[in-house]
Amino acid sequence: MNMLAQNIDTIVGKVTNPLPGPYKSIAGGGLILFFSNVLRLVFVAAGIFAFINFVIAGYQYMSAGGDTKALSAAWDRIWQSLVGLVFIVGSFAAAALMGQLFFGHWSAILSPSIYGPK
Repeated sequence: MNMLAQNIDTIVGKVTNPLPGPYKSIAGGGLILFFSNVLRLVFVAAGIFAFINFVIAGYQYMSAGGDTKALSAAWDRIWQSLVGLVFIVGSFAAAALMGQLFFGHWSAILSPSIYGPK
């Protein structure tokens, strides 16, 4: 190292990454980690949204009072929530299955890695 770099290291010091695991390397960090976390957040938000829809639909069903239109609207909301949950879980399962079939590991698509120069 040259003299300037040595002086900067003594003045400023060296910063090491305090985070464990995949955050230390390029293979699990950066944009891939960001998009993986966004995808997980979308799955969680969709699950919470479906749960809220179930609760609202249950309340609609209980408060229908024999009105066929209200009962029909409540059942439609229940089925739409169920279909949405099936699509969410199905897409997650399909991504895991495709990762296992094409790449040999279930998390190949769900948690991809970028390999670069060392």
